[in-house]
Amino acid sequence: MTVVIPIDRARAAQNAGRERIGVLLVNLGTPDTADAAGVRVYLKEFLSDPRVIETQGLFWKFILNGIILNTRPRRKARDYLKIWNTELNESPLKTITRGQSDKLAADIADHGDVIVDWAMRYGNPSIRSRIEALTTQGCDRLLVVPLYPQYSAATSATVCDEVFRVLGEMRAQPTLRVTPPYYDDPDYIEALAVSIDTHLAAQQFKPDVIVASFHGMPQTYVDKGDPYQEQCVATTEALRKRMGLDASKLMLTFQSRFGFDKWLQPYTDKTVAKLAKDGVKRLAVITPGFSADCLETLEEIAYENAEIFRHNGGEAFTAIPCLNDSEPGMDVIRQLVLRELQGWL
Repeated sequence: MTVVIPIDRARAAQNAGRERIGVLLVNLGTPDTADAAGVRVYLKEFLSDPRVIETQGLFWKFILNGIILNTRPRRKARDYLKIWNTELNESPLKTITRGQSDKLAADIADHGDVIVDWAMRYGNPSIRSRIEALTTQGCDRLLVVPLYPQYSAATSATVCDEVFRVLGEMRAQPTLRVTPPYYDDPDYIEALAVSIDTHLAAQQFKPDVIVASFHGMPQTYVDKGDPYQEQCVATTEALRKRMGLDASKLMLTFQSRFGFDKWLQPYTDKTVAKLAKDGVKRLAVITPGFSADCLETLEEIAYENAEIFRHNGGEAFTAIPCLNDSEPGMDVIRQLVLRELQGWL
């Protein structure tokens, strides 16, 4: 459901001629409610995007509307309830992304007339509603920040698609910039290393192996030219170098596969099971492709994969939080934004 904020003409007139910069942080999305109805709305929007599911023919529409949307929402709603922020009645992804926006606004408050806001590609607040809000406040320049360290057509590109759709309906468009992926940015790699060291220092065990788990993607998407896998490899190699670990101690895997097609390998769940069977007793998992904790990190990794590890003989498991709105995480976002705002500030 798209939320449209009416334009306040009086306020727009008041802001006319005032040069402002809008910075819009964008993450993937989340259901509005942790029930089957809320998850169904979210999944329908998400899985109807041809960037996410490239074959949007009649057969897929039958599968989506006839099977997936009638079965998956109830199961996923139970998963969301495990991690739901009951105090604010929202998902952790929404809570954290808001926190990132608020902290960024405070961090760059002395750099000029900049307004920071946030949106979700799927769900609310929508990209459309936040762009309209920013332009109403007088922003004639817009920096869009897709919160994905590694680029893929199914994440970064679809953010741009939606931004372009919104701008395509505007007569007076703001000047647009989009931040690039930051998969090998030294600030990002350093923040990951610091987050690993900080988290593990508070644990009662030292892991035998650390697994870096990235969101998966159909192999065919990479075969067609998507650079995502290459950038995940570059992130992992840079992190290994920074931490002085080889490939046997810091492993690269891919999670969250969907459907029956071949996805990027090795798979996280199968790797976790094999490590336990091979005698690894202590395991840590970090998810460097996610800028904020969400269902895929808090439930799929911290619950499902922890259980897989213990079921196959593992003893100690820990999921390392995403960078979120931590100090190292905010350093990454702030430096990225300030770099891309050069010439505007």
